[in-house]
Order: sequence, then C-alpha cells, then structure tokens
Amino acid sequence: MAFQPWQLVLAYLLDLAMGDPRWMPHPVRWIGRLISRAERVLYPVQASPARMRFCGFALWSVVIFVVLLAAEAFLYLSNFFGPTVGEIAAIWLAYSTLATRCLHDESRLVADALKTGDLALARQRLSFIVSRDTSQLGRNDILRALVETVSENLSDGIVAPLFYLALGGPVGAILYKAVNTMDSMLGYKNERYRFFGSFAARADDVVNWIPARISGWLLVAGSACMGLDWRAAAKIMVRDAPKMKSPNAGYPEAAAAGGLGVQLGGANCYFGEIIEKPRLGEPLGPITLQTYQRMITLMYLCSVLSFAMAALIGGAVR
Repeated sequence: MAFQPWQLVLAYLLDLAMGDPRWMPHPVRWIGRLISRAERVLYPVQASPARMRFCGFALWSVVIFVVLLAAEAFLYLSNFFGPTVGEIAAIWLAYSTLATRCLHDESRLVADALKTGDLALARQRLSFIVSRDTSQLGRNDILRALVETVSENLSDGIVAPLFYLALGGPVGAILYKAVNTMDSMLGYKNERYRFFGSFAARADDVVNWIPARISGWLLVAGSACMGLDWRAAAKIMVRDAPKMKSPNAGYPEAAAAGGLGVQLGGANCYFGEIIEKPRLGEPLGPITLQTYQRMITLMYLCSVLSFAMAALIGGAVR
C-alpha cells in the first residue's frame, strides 16, 4: 500500500506534538543496538586495512538487509489486522524517522542549564547530542556547539528523512536512518574506525548529498522569512561550505552562520585530539542565547518548508 499524503501529514504532526518520548519504542534505538551487536561479531582483531574495510562493508550490508526486511515485514504483517492497523503502522514508522521536536527538546535542555548558570549541567547535557568532548567547554563554546548541532542536524534529522519519506515512504526513510545511524556510530577517523567505518561514512555522504544542499537553501529562505540577512546566508554558504572536509555538513552550518551573523567552526576536542575546523561565516556579533533562539525559529521554519517540499514531491512521484 502506497504511503498517502494524509499519512505524511499525521506523521509530521505527531513529531511536532510528541517528539521522542523515552517510554515509547523507537526503531532508531533498535537500529543502534543492531549495529553494536553486528560490530561485536564482525569487527576483526589485528587485521589489515583492506580486511577492516571489507568487514565494515559487511556490517553495513547486514544492517541494511535486516532493517529492510524488518520494516517490510512489520508493514506487511500489520495489514493482516486490517487496513486501518496497516495505515497506523506506516504512520508510526514514518513518525519515528523525524526529529524536529526532539532536536528542539534536547538542545533546549542545554540552553536551560546555561540560563541558570550551571555550566557543569550544560556540558553534561550537551555531551548527549554532540560527539566532541564537552568536559572543558566554556559558555561561549557551548553556545557555538548548540547552534552548530542544530543547524547540522536540521539536515540529518528533518530534511533528509522527509525527502526519503517523499521518495520511498516509511521504508525509504527508515533505511536512511539506518545509514545515518551507522555513520554516527562508526564513521570516525580514529584508530578503531578509520578503516572499519569508512564505508559507512561514505554511504552517509552519498545519501545526504542532496538533502544537505536543500537544507542550506531552506535556511536561506527561512532567513528571508525572519527578516535576517538572507543574502549573507546564501553568499557565505556558497563561499564557506566547501571548506569543510565533510561534503555535506558545511551547507546548513554555513547558511545558518550567514543568516545569524555569527561565526561557527574553530577548535574542538574529539577523543582527546584537538581538531581545528574551518571558520564559517563572519564574526559580526557574539553567539548568545538569543542567537540560539533564532536558530530554533529558523529550524522550525525550515521544517515546515521541508514538509511542504516533501508533500509536493510525494504527490508528484505518486
């Protein structure tokens, strides 16, 4: 049964209303457990780089196959209980791939700690949503990390899932989440994952290539809607996004930096190593809690625009 426009609407509204409550079963958490178990079985000890890469590709293939099989089986079996149950199952699976409300909720916890001046709590909460070491971050670095993670995850958590929902329905979106989750767990350039996680990282680059660029231009449009400097958002995105090693992350981050009139990037600590990331944007003003609030407004605007885009694409392909 094809995924209908009204089901997309309900899935999107559910995400806005509920986010990701911890008590509710969540397929992405199941995918994370699957990846961890597959890694324990397939990670080779003292292997050559070529064998590491092959085993990493094998893990990626196994996870994609299992997720595809499980998603198709779940939707197929749900329809045995009647078309209504099948439709609800499709809506729930689609809803589980979206993260507009969750991104706001998780980042707001960090901002709330900053409002009370509790840097230790802000660092702890930030560590749940970023991969960098947060233990020594000051207030300004925490605020910069918040704006960076919201802008980058706008693509991974909102635009890309909606894009793949439009093209491939709930199964397409959950497969995207599997690819993205493997990158977030394995796609590091440290000693353990440099070779083993290389295929997962490259696959994520491929599936996010179009959504990342759409996200950047949506941020330009959102900046115009908010009366921000949308011309700077466009100019800085085009100028600074290619500076990033990632072929995708720079587009939403640079567009956000231009629209907000701040500079993102700089030194971060990952696994005990200081990494100097390219500077994106111009330091026209400091990054404050008000900057974060504007970023959240931008995120919601881009989410709505992305939903409208997905509805149009879904209607066209069906």
